[in-house]
Amino acid sequence: MEFRIANEVPGRLRVLLAGPVPPADVDALSNAVLACADALQCTVYPRIGSLAVRYAGGECGRGRVLERLTAIDAQAVEAARSDWGAPPAPRAEALIMDVATLAGAFLARRWLLPAPVRAVWTAWRCRRFLAAALRSLGRARLDVPVLDAAAIGMSFAQRDPKTAGSTMFLLDLGETLENYTRARSESELVHTLLAAPETVQLVEGDRERSVPASSLSVGDVVAVRSGMPICIDGVVERGCATVNQSTLTGEPLAVERRAGDDVFAGTAVEDGELFVRVRAGGAETKLRSIVALVEQSEQCKAEAQSRRERLAERIVPWNFLLAGVVAATTRSLQKTAAALMVDYSCALKLTASISVLSAMSQSAKAGFTVKGSKHFEAFAQADAIVFDKTGTLTEATPEVHSVVAFNGWNRAQVLRFAACLEEHFPHPVARAVVRAAERRNLKHRERHANVEYLVAHGIASSLDGKRAVIGSEHFVVEDEGVGIGADQRERIAREFAGLSVLYLAVDGKLVGALGIDDPLKEGAREAVARLRALGFRRVVMLTGDHECAAARVAREAGIDEYRANLLPEDKHACIEALRAEGHRVVMVGDGVNDSPALSLADVGVAMAQGTAIAREVADITLSDGSLESLVRLRVLSRELMRRLDRSFWQVMGVNSALLTAGVGGLVTPQASSLLHNGTTITFAAQSAKRYAF
Repeated sequence: MEFRIANEVPGRLRVLLAGPVPPADVDALSNAVLACADALQCTVYPRIGSLAVRYAGGECGRGRVLERLTAIDAQAVEAARSDWGAPPAPRAEALIMDVATLAGAFLARRWLLPAPVRAVWTAWRCRRFLAAALRSLGRARLDVPVLDAAAIGMSFAQRDPKTAGSTMFLLDLGETLENYTRARSESELVHTLLAAPETVQLVEGDRERSVPASSLSVGDVVAVRSGMPICIDGVVERGCATVNQSTLTGEPLAVERRAGDDVFAGTAVEDGELFVRVRAGGAETKLRSIVALVEQSEQCKAEAQSRRERLAERIVPWNFLLAGVVAATTRSLQKTAAALMVDYSCALKLTASISVLSAMSQSAKAGFTVKGSKHFEAFAQADAIVFDKTGTLTEATPEVHSVVAFNGWNRAQVLRFAACLEEHFPHPVARAVVRAAERRNLKHRERHANVEYLVAHGIASSLDGKRAVIGSEHFVVEDEGVGIGADQRERIAREFAGLSVLYLAVDGKLVGALGIDDPLKEGAREAVARLRALGFRRVVMLTGDHECAAARVAREAGIDEYRANLLPEDKHACIEALRAEGHRVVMVGDGVNDSPALSLADVGVAMAQGTAIAREVADITLSDGSLESLVRLRVLSRELMRRLDRSFWQVMGVNSALLTAGVGGLVTPQASSLLHNGTTITFAAQSAKRYAF
C-alpha cells in the first residue's frame, strides 16, 4: 500500500494514503492494519485518504506497523473483510451526506419550483405517510404513522402545501437521525462482541490443538465434548452427543446428534463427544450468533422499558382526543395541527432503546455480555447473590499441589493416567491435571476406552477391561463403592489439608489421589465486600467440594454462609429456597453442574472460561472472569435504570410543554415539529453517552 507519514508522536502515527478510501473498505482496511499484533487502534478517515494508528512496542512496534502497512494490498483488505464478516458501521460522513441531500432537495424545491408544481410534488410525496397510516388503521391501531399523516393532512385542509412539505421534511430528517443513532449503537455492540476471542479444538490426524475459531476453513474437523460450545456450522463426522439448541429453536430439551446430522454455531454439547466437519467459516457463524443475540435483546426488555413503551403507544389516541377538543373549542386548524405535531412514542422508544444498546455495548467492552435489558433490571433489583466456588470465587487456573499413590501404583502413573482421562474436558480442575502432567513431561498413549463424563461427579472409563473412575469422594467412594482404608484416609487428610481432592480408582480399588490447590481469586474478598455495600443482603457460596476446602475459601472470601458436598439438584434447591423467602437472586457459576441453578435464578451469571452449557443458560457472561466485573455490572445496571427514568420524565415534560405551547398558539406547528424532533435527537444523544461505573 502506498502511503507517507504525515506526522507522529511516540506510540501514534498518522499516514496519508494515495487517495480516498471507499466507504465499503473502511472497516476492512482498519481490520487489516489491526492484524499486526502491535497495532492497538486504527482510525480511518476515508474522505481525505488518511489513517491514524496507535501502537505498542516502542520503535520495534513502530517498525512492525509500518511493515504491515506496506504489505497491505487489495487481497489483504478483501481477506480482512471476509474474516471479520460484520457489515460496515454507519458513518458520520454518510449521515452528513444524507442530511445534506434532504435539506438541499427541500430548499431547491422551495426556491426553484413554481408554487403549483411544488404543491403537486408535495401531494405526491405524502403518499408514503398516507400508506403507513392506512396500514396502521387496517390493524385497528392509532399510532405515530396515523398521527403524522393526520398532521400533514391538516396542512392540506388549510390549503397550505408549503407547511405540509415542511412537516414531511422535518419528519424525514428526524427519521434519518433516529435510524443513524440506532444503527450506530447496534453496530458498536456487534463489533464489540465480534472482537471477543473464541477457540476450538482442531483435529489434525490423531492430534488436537486449540486454535481461534475465526481461523477455521471449510472442511476442517473440530472436536466438541461435554460442556463445550459448537462455534461453527457443520456436519457430524462421528460420535454421539446431546446438543442444547435452545438459542436457535427455543426448545429447552437437548437433542441427540449422530454421524450425518447437522449442528450449528451458538449451540453446546451437554453430554457426549462429536467430531464435526466445518461447513461455514467461523467469522460468518459467529456473526450470525451475535446478530441473534442483538435481536434477542429486543425481546428481553426490562419491565421498566416495556412499561414506558406501552404507555407511549397508549398516549397516541389521547393526542387525537386532544386535537378533537382543540378543534371543537378553538375552531383553529393551526392549533389543531399543533396538537398532532408532537407525540411521545418515538422519543420514549428511541431513548430507551439507545440507553439499553449503549449499556450492552459498554458492558461488553468492560468484560460482561448481557442478553437483554430485563437482566440489567433484575441485577439492579437483586438482594441475594450466590457463588459457586471452583472457577468462580477461586482462580480459573487451579494447580495440582501433590499426588499420592496406593496399591502398587507410583505417583507418575497416577498423574499420567489422571491427565489421560481429564484432557477431554474443559473444567478448570481437569486442565490443572493436564498441565501438571505436561510440566513433568509425562507423555501418555491412550490405553483407556471412551470416557463418560458424569455431571458433578467425575469421569468413568475402562483400562485393560477394568472400570476406571476419577472424581469426588462422593462419586468414587459412595457411588462407585470404592473402599478407602483408615491409613489411606489418614494420609490423604494429612497431605491434602485444606485442598480439594480428586480420587482415582481402577477395578474398585483406590490407586491414587490428587490434591488440588484452588487459591482465591485476586480481589475476590474486596469484590464481595463492595457487593454487600451495594445492597446484597445475602451472600452465599455453594460447592460440590468437601467441607474443609469450602470452609477455607468462604473464610478467605469473607462469606459467612456456605454449603458443601452439593449435587446440581442441591444447588437448584438452594436457589429455590432463597426465592421462596422473597429474595431476588443472582447466581454466579461456571460449570455444567451449575446450569440448573443458573437457569432458576432471577439472573444467572456465567464465567466465560467455564462450560458452554453454563454460558448458554446464563443471562450474563463475565468474559474476563474478574469478580470486580460484578461490582461494575451492579453500578451500570442501577445507572441504566436511573437513565431510563430520567429520559422518561424529560420526554414527558418537554413534549407536554410543546403541546401546550402549540395549542396555546405560542408556537407554530412547524416550530413545534422542529423542536419536537430536535429534542428527541438530543435525548437520544444523551442516552448514547458512556456510563460512569
